[in-house]
Amino acid sequence: MEEKLQTIMDALVERFSAEVRDFGGERSLMITADQLKDVCKTLHEEYGFDMLSDLTAVDYWPAQDPRFHAVYHLFSTATNTRIGLRVPVAGTQPAIPTVEEVYYNANWHERELWDMFGIHIEGHSDLRRILMPFDWQGHPLRKDYPLGYEEVQFTFNFDEIDKRKPYAKE
Repeated sequence: MEEKLQTIMDALVERFSAEVRDFGGERSLMITADQLKDVCKTLHEEYGFDMLSDLTAVDYWPAQDPRFHAVYHLFSTATNTRIGLRVPVAGTQPAIPTVEEVYYNANWHERELWDMFGIHIEGHSDLRRILMPFDWQGHPLRKDYPLGYEEVQFTFNFDEIDKRKPYAKE
């Protein structure tokens, strides 16, 4: 199976001038946002990658160009083969095109990408929050998202935290 995947990757490298990346035993193709839709169509129609298994992003903050990599994992149910795509995304006005036309389940994956990372999905049919409340400010999986938390109570800080509780006796 490795040989077949290598053949597919070689063809895509030649056709789209993509770059092959190996990391942690996974091979990915580095492509541009402009190529994303065409690469997905090619993988779906010509090579049988019929399923978008997941979509996420990596935030390289404080770097800005690129700040993010959108990471797509595609799967061929016929050949039990996986392939990864990585799309560099700039930090100022981050955006990539939708692949809903190729993979129907991209709808929710792309909504989650926008909700959590703030990467705008151009041409998406229904881009709105999917995990966070509709009035939420910011994108929680960004590295520069402000952390807000409640301190955990242990024996060494019991008195300090207990005083902050509204029912604490003064």
